[in-house]
Amino acid sequence: MDNQLLFLILPFSMGVIGTLFLFRKPAGHRVWKVADLLWIVLGGFGAFGAILAGVYTDDSSRIERQIDIAYAATTAFDRDAARFRLHYCQNDINEPVSVLCDKVDFLSASTAGNAELPLFIEVTNQVSPLQGLRFVLGRPPDESAEMEEMVDAVDSFDPDQFLAFAAFDEHTLEAMGALRAELPSISGDFQILAQSYETLISQVRTLKSEWEFLQENAFILLLQIISLSLVSFAAPFRLGKSLVELRAAR
Repeated sequence: MDNQLLFLILPFSMGVIGTLFLFRKPAGHRVWKVADLLWIVLGGFGAFGAILAGVYTDDSSRIERQIDIAYAATTAFDRDAARFRLHYCQNDINEPVSVLCDKVDFLSASTAGNAELPLFIEVTNQVSPLQGLRFVLGRPPDESAEMEEMVDAVDSFDPDQFLAFAAFDEHTLEAMGALRAELPSISGDFQILAQSYETLISQVRTLKSEWEFLQENAFILLLQIISLSLVSFAAPFRLGKSLVELRAAR
């Protein structure tokens, strides 16, 4: 996060100022005991926040892998569809092959031809769910507005729209059955293409679920920022207590 260092320096500076005022008190004074207690409490809260943030980081890494998988599934489907049309749909074709070619066109129209699909995958790759914490990030108005539009685009994306075209229907299965005896290669290639299509739908739906999970739990990162800030504030008090005790022990 761009401003994370600032969120640590400010409370640390405040803690240093407070500690300087406490140096007027001798070792063993009640204020140093309170300072020690403050460090223990806030340190424990910081450790708890760090554990939660670690879990969230693991989930963030998982969505990055899912983005790569979705990209690969999109590329595989586009490649299989282009190859099928090039090999079997260019010349004079019989009716079963025509049915399969039409089906390939329908499937391509619902994926590669859908501008929202590559946009969705691209935006999830560029925009962290932490962008939802806009008031913490302190971004310029123009950049914040752009980020908000991108996040809204991801939130509004609905993978179920791909179900408008099923990979297999009655006419498609009949055409595949008619081709198995005479032209099994066409039937086999369409089977591969249909599997690529179903894999693409599955992976995009999983990516959408991963995104929604991170969006819903983005508050964990805010908790991490708060906990680290509190630890930064309390650290100078604990350091000051140690210095006062060492000076008194001389």
